[in-house]
Amino acid sequence: MKSEADEIVSAILAKWSAGFSRLDAAALASLYSERAFFFGSNPTLYRGRKGVSAYFNGLPRWRSPTVQFSDVNAAQAGPDVINMAGIATFFLGEGDPTLSVKITWVIVREDGDWRITSHHVSSKTPLIER
Repeated sequence: MKSEADEIVSAILAKWSAGFSRLDAAALASLYSERAFFFGSNPTLYRGRKGVSAYFNGLPRWRSPTVQFSDVNAAQAGPDVINMAGIATFFLGEGDPTLSVKITWVIVREDGDWRITSHHVSSKTPLIER
């Protein structure tokens, strides 16, 4: 049985995936808090919905982008806070590379709705070998 946190995260992932497949910056930005911090696939820290929108508007216009989330974990960290971690694999179209990254979100209840307030992706390649 899915927890409430799992259901909330699943709903956001579905909206996020749909927005990404259209490269719809406005739809994607609407999923984020006005106070969001966003680290995507480049070293720039984007802030708020305007920053998130700028990030997605700055991406190449791939022909058929899709994203698949796997190994998703969600945990209620407080009454109005959910942590999410998983793997996001981006399929950018024929001839374009596939990109797979670790992704974490902090999701908060804001004005009665759940919004991503922290978004961070990082390489799956280890930085330190043991």
